[in-house]
Amino acid sequence: MKLTRKPGALPMPLWLQGVFELGQAAVLSAVLVLVPVVVVWLTGGFAERSLESAAQLAGQGWLVLHGVPLVLSPEASSGLFHVVPLALILLPFLLAWRAGRRLARASYTDQLWQALLGGLGVYAAAGLATAYFASNAEAAASLPAGALIPPLSVGLGMVIGAHREAGAWSRLVGVDFASWISRSSQHSRWAGSYALSVLRSAFLAVVAAVGLSALLLAVTVGIHWAEIAAIFQRLDAGITGAAMLTILQLGFVPNLVLWALSWSSGAGFALGSGSSLSPFVSSVGPLPAFPVLGALPAGELEYGYAALALPFVAGLLAGWWFFREGENHFDEWLLLQSSRRWLTAAASTLVMGLLVGGTAGLGGAALALLSRASLGLGRLTDLGPDPLLVGLLIAAEVGVGAIAGYALSPLLERESRRPASRQAAL
Repeated sequence: MKLTRKPGALPMPLWLQGVFELGQAAVLSAVLVLVPVVVVWLTGGFAERSLESAAQLAGQGWLVLHGVPLVLSPEASSGLFHVVPLALILLPFLLAWRAGRRLARASYTDQLWQALLGGLGVYAAAGLATAYFASNAEAAASLPAGALIPPLSVGLGMVIGAHREAGAWSRLVGVDFASWISRSSQHSRWAGSYALSVLRSAFLAVVAAVGLSALLLAVTVGIHWAEIAAIFQRLDAGITGAAMLTILQLGFVPNLVLWALSWSSGAGFALGSGSSLSPFVSSVGPLPAFPVLGALPAGELEYGYAALALPFVAGLLAGWWFFREGENHFDEWLLLQSSRRWLTAAASTLVMGLLVGGTAGLGGAALALLSRASLGLGRLTDLGPDPLLVGLLIAAEVGVGAIAGYALSPLLERESRRPASRQAAL
């Protein structure tokens, strides 16, 4: 994992390499925000702003890009602007992922923490300085939030990138988990394999549910494309404004996908205080002229309840995956305790459904919480789903689907093996 160096060359300290790599990431992500703001300012979009005010706006955009909340009109404390643009936050994440791979190649085993510490330190300093510089009478960021929140996404990107380069956690932290597990008891290894299978199945369920929700969103946008285009035309933002608006909407596509996931679970989501959108009925008030909102369903939906099948289908896939993993050691343990196969099979399948559904529900609740937003203006302080309700409904629907998928898996496997056995006979 350590790069070779020329004889006589002084190696750069790991903490300094981390500072250099994440310093680059901070500068590049700032440039990606600053360039559009400067373009709009030069074309007269911010005619009333000075260059310093436009730079402060870019700093506020950099903070919002990393999920830092802003207090609007801090002197009057009018509201909290908080939103995490899940597509745009990928920009610093990918830059940090690249930095993590480079630092892993330059680090000895179990010394990566030095590079991580240096890199996260400089990124925290950049966030602190940006929060101080960008605060004005229009919006302000808390200095602790500016220092602590931006390193979260880049730290995750660095760790994932470093692991991708190293290929194993043991090369990063100096602990060989495989040998540690091999020294544990057989029951511990079985329990670990069972827990890992549950996690994988729940992860598959969440990914499948999100993918199906993305397909649902794409179909909805296609059906209501005329309404979206009409809102674009009424705005008449010009070439530059339309380009910026399109980029902004693309940045929130993952948030909209997660709102579609909440909608398909039956929990629905809110677009302002007192509003509610669910598969059964939609009730919303006045909304900002954001073109993609033209795809929202309105009124009672005759077949809206069919969307509840999406988390159930995701659970079916999870149950099938769990069966194919062949790591249902809890069922094997129950079989040793009782000879009543009908009882042990039902109990193990029920427990598997509860565990997979509960884990998927936790993942769904976390995603729903991450997708929530507040514009801090009037009634638009409650945007997005209720994480607790989303988690409970996804847990129930995925759990039932996992039980059904596991119960049907022997039939599916038998059908998939039948053509192969026929070919072998021929």
